[in-house]
Amino acid sequence: MITSVLVANRGEIACRIARTCRDLGIATVAVHSDADGSALHARVADAAVRLPGSAPADTYLRGDLIVKAALAAGADAVHPGYGFLSENAGFARAVQDAGLVWIGPPPEAIEAMASKTRAKQLMGVEPLTDVTEADLPVLVKAAAGGGGRGMRVVRRLADLHGELAAARAEAASAFGDGEVFVEPYLEGGRHVEVQVLADTHGTVWALGTRDCSLQRRHQKVIEEAPAPGLSAPLTEELHALAVRAARAVSYVGAGTVEFLVADGRAHFLEMNTRLQVEHPVTEAVFGVDLVAEQIRVAEGHALDPEPPPARGHAVEARLYAEDPAHDWAPQTGRLHRLAVPGTVRLDTGYADGDDIGVHYDPLLAKVVAHAPTRAEAIRTLASALDRAVIHGPVTNRDLLARSLRHEEFAQARTDTGFYDRHLPELTTPDPDPYAPLAAALADAHGRSRFGGWRNVASQPQTKRYAMAGEEHEVRYRHTREGLAADGVRVVHADAGLVVLDVDGVRRRFEVSRYGDRVYVGATALTALPRFPDPAAQHAPGSLLAPMPGTVVRVAEGLTEGTAVEAGQPLLWLEAMKMQHRITAPATGVVTALHATPGRQVEVGALLAVVEAAP
Repeated sequence: MITSVLVANRGEIACRIARTCRDLGIATVAVHSDADGSALHARVADAAVRLPGSAPADTYLRGDLIVKAALAAGADAVHPGYGFLSENAGFARAVQDAGLVWIGPPPEAIEAMASKTRAKQLMGVEPLTDVTEADLPVLVKAAAGGGGRGMRVVRRLADLHGELAAARAEAASAFGDGEVFVEPYLEGGRHVEVQVLADTHGTVWALGTRDCSLQRRHQKVIEEAPAPGLSAPLTEELHALAVRAARAVSYVGAGTVEFLVADGRAHFLEMNTRLQVEHPVTEAVFGVDLVAEQIRVAEGHALDPEPPPARGHAVEARLYAEDPAHDWAPQTGRLHRLAVPGTVRLDTGYADGDDIGVHYDPLLAKVVAHAPTRAEAIRTLASALDRAVIHGPVTNRDLLARSLRHEEFAQARTDTGFYDRHLPELTTPDPDPYAPLAAALADAHGRSRFGGWRNVASQPQTKRYAMAGEEHEVRYRHTREGLAADGVRVVHADAGLVVLDVDGVRRRFEVSRYGDRVYVGATALTALPRFPDPAAQHAPGSLLAPMPGTVVRVAEGLTEGTAVEAGQPLLWLEAMKMQHRITAPATGVVTALHATPGRQVEVGALLAVVEAAP
């Protein structure tokens, strides 16, 4: 029997595994980098071991340090979660060689499937070697790992060399393995996968299908189970192929077989020899705890001959600290508050007051809804996202809610190009027009108690706020009866709650403030100073760092005086395990270049200046 598990991961998956272990009466050991010293996953575990350093390559990718930590803490098993070392056969062997139980598939199965090139060959699919114009578009893909890292769509043959180099660098940083390959890119396909679970007694379960077609940067954003709209024969074929893949490598434990479905046909992509981020939707539909089943299988228990029956529909949305309207730029800073209604499941690695740093994935939480029908599950999840309280960096919350309500998604007509087609309409700001007034009235509460109205009773007070990229000035007055504003009746106003009567409709606004950042319901505002700071101005054409990170590459030959074209890539920043391309804002000349490879920059740092051509 397993009595203590070291979780070789971080964030929400580490917290999620710890929760199941606690339910099973199993103690947990966390590992953490210096950047994660006070992270939630380290706080909820029964014990925690420090991995010196902050970069993944120095900490969470160091299998030798993690095995040493497990032995030092007295753990008798290791669960790898997903990502990092979960698909590393060498790490699995090191765990077993140390006398520890490996809660995962056999190392031989990992070796067979962890490399996507070998997995395709095993399933009779060969990658492209000599790419020609006739092969375009193609997809450059990392052979190891997942999560969309090391993936690039190439539509012009001239871009292939540069995208191969960028994919290798990103894959090496994320997985410690820079191998990449090229395969055809099928436009308009759906990303469908099958959850498998196998024991050591020869039983393999196919736990239904999942649709993960809504993706940004080839990383999933919204997932659901079962995949809607598949014919019964196609579903049976997907199940059969998934079981075949598992049996081909004598698989044990939980895994996922991924396909691209196009023109009614299933095209094998890969097998992920680990738990997937989106596993909660399968758990909801089948009523199982996949982590608990992984542990039982590792202990040698047999699965039932058949999986439990499926019921209802489940949808999961990944809440990221990122700005979809600005090239999905990851965001950092203090997460002051995160709360969602109790009608949905919340898996998160953060608690109120935690800091979101630059070293790791920007995933804040997964929000999951389960209901008897797909329409009910979508409605429940969209409503929960609307009513969630998220005070901190910019997130993709609004994008998620709008995506769920989009006609294509509601009618199950989505594919992997959904955001390519609809991103502008899904990210158009739609703030509450009364939010700035509510913020100003909440801020003014208290000053009216000191008789400010007596000085110049008719003189309006003004406040300025930035909201959705625009400045808003609001006016209000202190009167003998309290605060007043034109066009509305102020029913109530204090520091945390403002109630306005707008054309006979009473509206409530909950207000929270953290420094100059104000939250009015789901609307975020920034209180502006009365007089702008002239020092904050930058020359036209200035390229500022959109997030904290490291300059990993500058375009070959780029110097001051170089002529550039609008949209031309100039340099690359790495933050939160992803590389982000900075492009020329206009055709012109580089008049200043402050970015050099290896330089760490803060958000807003001046990287370069491009003077537009006359």
